[in-house]
Parts: sequence; C-alpha cells; structure tokens
Amino acid sequence: MVVLFVASMLETLLVPIPIELILIPWMMTHPAAKWRLAAVALAGNLSAALLGYALGGLAIAQWGDTLIPLFGGQAAYDAFAQRVSEDGFQAIVAVGITPVPFQIAMLVAGASDYPLPLFLLAALLARGVRYFGLAVLVAVAGERATRLWKRHARPVGAFGLVAFAVWGYWQIAQ
Repeated sequence: MVVLFVASMLETLLVPIPIELILIPWMMTHPAAKWRLAAVALAGNLSAALLGYALGGLAIAQWGDTLIPLFGGQAAYDAFAQRVSEDGFQAIVAVGITPVPFQIAMLVAGASDYPLPLFLLAALLARGVRYFGLAVLVAVAGERATRLWKRHARPVGAFGLVAFAVWGYWQIAQ
C-alpha cells in the first residue's frame, strides 16, 4: 500500500503515466482489496495535489519559467489559467477525470489563489470517480476482467509505451 501511495503521489506530481496502469492489474489480482487500493491511490493523489497547489502558490512567480515547461508548457498553463478564472471547479474536475496530467491544474489553482477547499473537493470528486470507478468495474467484470487482462496485458502495455513515446515526442516537438 505504501508503494501505491508513493506511486500515486509521483503520478500526480511528476510522472505523466497514469496510475491506472498498475492499479487495474493490482485490483484484478487482489479483488478483495480493490476499495482499499482505490482509497490509497486517492489519498496519494490528494496529498500530492496539496503539494502541487502549494508549489503553484509559492513558487510559480519565482520559478515559473522552469516549472511551466516541465508540466506541459506555457500554452497549456495559459489556457488552463483562463479556464480556471472562468469556471475553476468544473475545469479542475474535468482535468481530474480525464487522463490529462493534473500538474497544470494544481499549479494554476495555487498560483491563482483558487480556494483550497474547492480545489480539494474538485480533486476528490474527479480522482474518486476515476479510482473508485475502476473498483466498480473490477467488481462488475470480476473474473472475466482478470482473464482479459492476462490475455491482453502485453499488447495493452505495448500500446501504453507507444502512446507515452508519442506524447513525449509531441511535448518535445512543440
């Protein structure tokens, strides 16, 4: 559980690879622990979200030129900053539910002094839907999902690596 907590924190703060890549197989091989696994992933995510929010609030002015390219680029930051100023809660929820890196949402929310309780609530709802939704999926699909995963794990993993490589190339090319 400690490894999952740390992995979830790293995924939220730095690593653009979705935690679901380890969470789904773990839930399928340990179905009795699926709810606890979802809760631990969510706790790691929210802990990292607090750190990212604080980083956005304290450091964006001083180190923004370094941090913004690391977390998606100036265009992504500016677009999300505009969206937060217009409808912050929905913007944070949307980014939290989708597999888009959550770092920009944390930095912008902290840098723009978006209310911390609303930020945490949006992150809790969005990431809770993702992680507990996976637990529901494993509960519903059960053994069928495990058989499918065992049969297709390598192609899915290969697809994930290719998708990550394309994303990395796209980030560098911009």
